[in-house]
Amino acid sequence: MKYKHLFFDLDHTLWDFDANAKVALAEIYGWFELDKKGVLPFDAFYLHYLHHNEILWDRYMKGFITSDDLKWKRMWRTLLEFKIGDEQLARDMGKKFLETLPTQKLLFPHTIEILQYLENKGYHLHLITNGFEKVQWNKLNSSGLGNFFKQVITSESSNSLKPKKEIFHYAVTKAGASFTDSIMLGDNLDADIIGAINAGMDSVFVNHINKQTELKPTYTITHLKELEAIF
Repeated sequence: MKYKHLFFDLDHTLWDFDANAKVALAEIYGWFELDKKGVLPFDAFYLHYLHHNEILWDRYMKGFITSDDLKWKRMWRTLLEFKIGDEQLARDMGKKFLETLPTQKLLFPHTIEILQYLENKGYHLHLITNGFEKVQWNKLNSSGLGNFFKQVITSESSNSLKPKKEIFHYAVTKAGASFTDSIMLGDNLDADIIGAINAGMDSVFVNHINKQTELKPTYTITHLKELEAIF
């Protein structure tokens, strides 16, 4: 085998963040009775949240805002779309969201099947994720993924963020691996693919949404089942 260590991203790669966020946000929407506050319809609330979450995650990864800023300001910006400037409500929603989101269990098709396949073939499976330590572990345990991974490297545990080289070096060292026998699998072109390229690691672009790019990852797939053709 060319590779021994497979480093996966979690959100948007294995764990369906958008689908799980929608379920969690629906619960929060009812919990805080947002419809009575003029946040209508729910689908608009959900789409605004996804938009602002993506922007703020990018700013967080680039070091422009703190993790605390991210946790409540994505709610704050979403509420502002409905002319609601209630910071305390945004903070309460952010806290409740992080309690609710990790309990969701929706995975991309064939996730368990392909991880079992790779494990049976003798690969060492690991995670490198920019998510928060407690939140990511809750996701793994709730969705039944926790036992597949030998090392789980979060941005908090490594004190670094993808695409910085430091988190990849930390992960490879922690796993007892090398860059030559390791490969990164993820959906995010900046964090996962550019990060791996800059660290000197091969990569698999897990392109669930058929995004166009001029980058040249080692492999590109649009469905997790396609990993059987690579490994």
